[in-house]
Amino acid sequence: MASGSDSPVATISSDSPSEPQAKGAASSRLESVENTVKVLLPLPLGDAYDYRVPEGMAVVPGHFVIVPLGKRETVGVVWGTGTGDVAPEKLRDVIAVLPALPMADAMRRFVDWVSAYTLMPAGAVLRMAMSVPSALEAPKTELVYRPAAPTEDTALKLTAARRRVLEQLKDGPAMAAAELAHLAGVGTSVVKSMASVGLLVAEERIVRRSFPQPDGLHDGPTLSAAQKIAADSLVEKVKAHAFSATLLDGVPGAGKTEVYFEAVAACLAAGRQVLVLLPEIALTAQWLRRFEDRFGALPSPWHSGLTSLERRETWRAIAEGRVGVVVGARSALFLPFANLGLIVVDEEHDSSFKQDEGVVYNARDMAVVRARLASAPIVLASATPSLESVVNVKTGRYGEVHLPGRHGGHRLATLSAIDLRREAPSRGRWLSPPVVEAMKKTLAAGEQTLLYLNRRGYAPITLCRACGSGLECPQCSAWLVEHRFRRTLVCHHCGYTEPPAQTCRHCGAVDQFVACGPGVERLAEEALELFPEARLELFTSDSLMNRDEASAAVERMEKGEIDILIGTQMAAKGHHFPNLTLVAVIDADLGLNGGDLRAAERTFQLLYQVAGRAGRDGRPGRALIQTHNPDHPVMQALVSGDRDRFVEVELHDRSLAGMPPYGRLASLIISGPDPVAVDNVCAALARQAPQQEGVTILGPSVAPLALLRGRHRRRFLLKAGRETAVQPLLHAWLEKIGLPGSVRLQVDVDPYSFL
Repeated sequence: MASGSDSPVATISSDSPSEPQAKGAASSRLESVENTVKVLLPLPLGDAYDYRVPEGMAVVPGHFVIVPLGKRETVGVVWGTGTGDVAPEKLRDVIAVLPALPMADAMRRFVDWVSAYTLMPAGAVLRMAMSVPSALEAPKTELVYRPAAPTEDTALKLTAARRRVLEQLKDGPAMAAAELAHLAGVGTSVVKSMASVGLLVAEERIVRRSFPQPDGLHDGPTLSAAQKIAADSLVEKVKAHAFSATLLDGVPGAGKTEVYFEAVAACLAAGRQVLVLLPEIALTAQWLRRFEDRFGALPSPWHSGLTSLERRETWRAIAEGRVGVVVGARSALFLPFANLGLIVVDEEHDSSFKQDEGVVYNARDMAVVRARLASAPIVLASATPSLESVVNVKTGRYGEVHLPGRHGGHRLATLSAIDLRREAPSRGRWLSPPVVEAMKKTLAAGEQTLLYLNRRGYAPITLCRACGSGLECPQCSAWLVEHRFRRTLVCHHCGYTEPPAQTCRHCGAVDQFVACGPGVERLAEEALELFPEARLELFTSDSLMNRDEASAAVERMEKGEIDILIGTQMAAKGHHFPNLTLVAVIDADLGLNGGDLRAAERTFQLLYQVAGRAGRDGRPGRALIQTHNPDHPVMQALVSGDRDRFVEVELHDRSLAGMPPYGRLASLIISGPDPVAVDNVCAALARQAPQQEGVTILGPSVAPLALLRGRHRRRFLLKAGRETAVQPLLHAWLEKIGLPGSVRLQVDVDPYSFL
């Protein structure tokens, strides 16, 4: 049976359904292939199944169809002509064609491409493209009424109430009975009686939700000379209606958003659709306001917070071309755009574009593929571009437009490193004397401070004074984090919670627990003790549970209703707070530990971005970075402001080591509830590991996060040269291995996490 993908796809699930029509005997072609079609199902299957098309049914590639699968019926997509390899007596009929618009050829090729690249079953990728099954059903209809052609006795039938009804319909569209009756000031019975006597004609109309329509011709702001040059370059690429990839590189506050808005305007003016991907869709209040100011209407959002009705109506409207601009999280990449003309990936370096569960993919990289298949330009915007994008610019694969200075001539914040070995906080404190002094001056000037610490909760570890043991998650190799404000202990990996402990489960000591290290809640406690009159708020995913709460906090910060904002990395991304002049990074060394390939790059990006929140509206800004290692290249690059020098050094080190972007990596994560079964699979994988020059297999080794959600984890890492295609190697390796039902094997091509 042929796969739905043109490239080899490794099916690594041991419990995939095996239907009679999926693997028919290699018989002669007893039936013309024109009478059969391949149907790909949104299930973790690598193959499309052959089905027979009943006589009189019109089916084309892309049609959503209902087909039998075992004893049930399911919905799939026609992926092409059947193979003809299945015996006619084993073929089953397509049951029905759904009324939804067919899946476009470019989208089907995108599903195949993602499947082949990630080594995930094509059906698992298809499931992301069919994320709203209800949108495939026939849309709801309603009865609407319009005036009938007048006859000789029309006037005899008209009462005052009926005249008011006709007056509402004069020169206007047909209306539903309830709406028409409300406007005319009559009951719905009047409307229905008018239809029964021939004064009105009832018609059935599809119910469609209306969506805001951003206007590409709406007046925009006046751009600086540098912004105008950059914007003109992007507009030309949009007008070319061809694939191109451009890195929009500019310092924080340079006005990158206004620049790519010009490309959005050009795309809308050409009647095409736009997709904007943002890393934190729940925190886009400021971005949305700027968009509405620029285009006179809001874009259509796509994220997990939408209701099922909103998802269904939005999905349909995108497929029908009734939505001009979609702003979304990474899942928006799989929406059924009818006429995609531009993709923008804002904060393209952000690690949250990487999905680590299910289909493992990087939305930034897959967005480039989606743009290529749609023959559309893509813009990758960032103040701290990923090293992969930097190298793509150097090699000519991407174009580049650069904004070297802040808009309006405003200066970047001055950065200073505070050596905690010399200027340590007092015992039990986390704010160094220079930071405290700077906060005093900032508060006295009526300006705002951001304290940045990328640790949620009160303390990362809670230890027993009597025996030294810590409070651990029973399901993960991780400490339970105290959330004192909520009076609970939480595992940030699996979500396990329990109340604060009083008795040590190891030694039985009572009330001997002590919090070790700072979290944002502990930092807030200290800041309130130092500045009791200050208005302080937390800006974390624990304190702001949804979009509305996050938007309200941003608005309070903008209005100056907050003096001290204490936040995690949520506070580092794209916010513009005019009165924020001081940023203090409490533990700048936090991200440099653990041996992560991208630790230095990620730490530099995050700290550079958070420092860029200060001094954005003409006021001089300061960023103070507390560190135990001020001589580290990351700290030196931040203080000197020499981003390009840091990038060159980091790229040089990566090149010498043969690491991405100069080499290729792929990781295998083997997990299961029984460590013995997991180790047996690892031993089999080790015996069958590829033996090829230029390819190195590291492992198996116990994963740093050895237990996750009750599953024991082991890892392999495949390292190869840039010229090596790792997918065929992985496919040949994995197809030799059988998996017990309890063991899972996850492939991560281009890994970002090494836990």
